[in-house]
Amino acid sequence: MRVSDIQPVLLLGPGPSPVRERILKAMAHDTVGHLDPQFLTIMDEVNEGLRVLFGTRNRMTFPVSATGSAGMQASLVNVLEPGDTAIIGVNGVFGTRLAEMARRIGCEVVTVEAEWGRIIPPDDVIDAHKAHPDARVVALVHAETSTGVRQPLGEVGAALRGNATLFVVDAVTSLGGIPVDVDDNGIDVCYSGTQKCLGVPPGLAPITFSEKAMARIDSRTTPPQSWYLDVSLIAGYLGEERRYHHTAPINSVYALHEGLVIIEEEGLDACFRRHEEVGAALQNAMVERGFSLFAQEGHRLPQLTSVELPDGREEGPLRKALLEDHHIEVGGGLGPGKGKMWRIGLMGAGANHRSVERLLAAVDAVLPTG
Repeated sequence: MRVSDIQPVLLLGPGPSPVRERILKAMAHDTVGHLDPQFLTIMDEVNEGLRVLFGTRNRMTFPVSATGSAGMQASLVNVLEPGDTAIIGVNGVFGTRLAEMARRIGCEVVTVEAEWGRIIPPDDVIDAHKAHPDARVVALVHAETSTGVRQPLGEVGAALRGNATLFVVDAVTSLGGIPVDVDDNGIDVCYSGTQKCLGVPPGLAPITFSEKAMARIDSRTTPPQSWYLDVSLIAGYLGEERRYHHTAPINSVYALHEGLVIIEEEGLDACFRRHEEVGAALQNAMVERGFSLFAQEGHRLPQLTSVELPDGREEGPLRKALLEDHHIEVGGGLGPGKGKMWRIGLMGAGANHRSVERLLAAVDAVLPTG
């Protein structure tokens, strides 16, 4: 099979999301060197655009040259050392992954857990920090992709202000879809991915470090386990000296640059409203068709909807029919939702009413109610 043989699919799963033609064209532009002054200008503009998206003035804001999971690893490997205590919220796949990464660094991991589909009560996180006041980090997943839950951040961030403990947040599925507000929420390290609400192909992981986090990195007694993700080394490439660290994925950065331009043209608040509006329309329509919303009421993501199928129907064959007969991809359930749940993404260019209408028509065809 050749790449040209691949048939187009409407991507309405948990990621990647549809990519606009403008972004694909930008990605196909002539490659220049990673130290070419033209590319360095593009990189500087990308970093500034990411500051706007994150809601921060952090100097150390840039795209990691790898996917969102590398952003997760970069967030922890830079600020944690063996023997540190890490408090991590676990209510789905990605909180579980954060905890596992911290364990591999050699940390004592204190998990604050909640049932999948429910938020972690902020008071539980704050109480865990009171019990472990010397914890190096508290980490939460803002938008849990495995469940569609939107985790509140403000209370925890407020409780950690003025404290040595760093607040680390996974915003892989939230950045560009709902406000993250890094500075207002007191977040010290926040990472994301390009393939969700930014509508850019996978391959980069936007990340931001506060001055508090950078001070922690500068005071480490041991170097980070990962040379490639060592922010103190990457800083030399992003700064005035432009010291070589690694060859940046030039054309992927072009794509991210164009994606940020598109969001700027739309307006960030308008982008948030679009995701909110189409997400609500989808959720209401799915409930009307007998589906049950899995995520906790009042804390549901608009851009990632988790639904249990009506009448206990097995989800796999119906999801396969959506793909093979209607060329629409949605995600299956994970954990307790495996085999009985769909995860539907309306992210980036896919967050529009045309996507909702096409999906609903396909759902009615594969799961008739009459």
